[in-house]
Amino acid sequence: MSGIEDFPPQLSIEHQAEWGFVTTGAHRLPATIAISAAAILQVTLPDRLITDLGPRWLVPALEMALALSLLIANPRRNADEARHFRIAAIVLIAIVNVANVVSLGELIHALLAYNSTPSNGRQLIEASLPIWVTNVLVFGLWYWELDRGGPGARLSQNHRCPDFLFPQMTAIGTNKGEWAPGFFDYLYTSFTNATAFSPTDTMPLTSWAKFLMMIQSFASFLTVAVVISRAVNILH
Repeated sequence: MSGIEDFPPQLSIEHQAEWGFVTTGAHRLPATIAISAAAILQVTLPDRLITDLGPRWLVPALEMALALSLLIANPRRNADEARHFRIAAIVLIAIVNVANVVSLGELIHALLAYNSTPSNGRQLIEASLPIWVTNVLVFGLWYWELDRGGPGARLSQNHRCPDFLFPQMTAIGTNKGEWAPGFFDYLYTSFTNATAFSPTDTMPLTSWAKFLMMIQSFASFLTVAVVISRAVNILH
């Protein structure tokens, strides 16, 4: 097999499966479930962490409304997907991401300016977990939405070079028939990056993929190594 830069025109049909090429559309339901989970987690946060975003229900309601609208209007991501559907999907992920960044910033500020009771310290520890989980969900969504131009573009034999190198794309014989990374593969990549603070079995190949993984690792580090540690010190 030739280098990554040769994909896809130079690859033979029998090798396209190893490089993650399939012809069936990707369903939007898994991503919608992830958005719904993020919205629920945002509702559970203390008021002090979401006051900058308006009423507690505003952002989660907006996320759910947009996610359900996309699921109904365009349930399956195909190669001929209308451009405005993909733009709406990117905007939706950005809203979830911005909301989580704001909550993380408020959490760090609350810990640094901490001068209250231990019970509030416990509340901050509990709030760090939904923020960390949302971080995993939102970056899994980013990876799924942006890799090779998106779920729809990945259906084309002429999609751009891979942004992530999955093990199945190089270990010939580990998969039967057609294979391409699904949403769970990107979610798993996000989870392992957030826990290890570095790539594990899936490698970023392009600058934007490396940048996103770096940002996610940094956010995860702040939540786990700084925020939780500071909250534990408060309790002691």
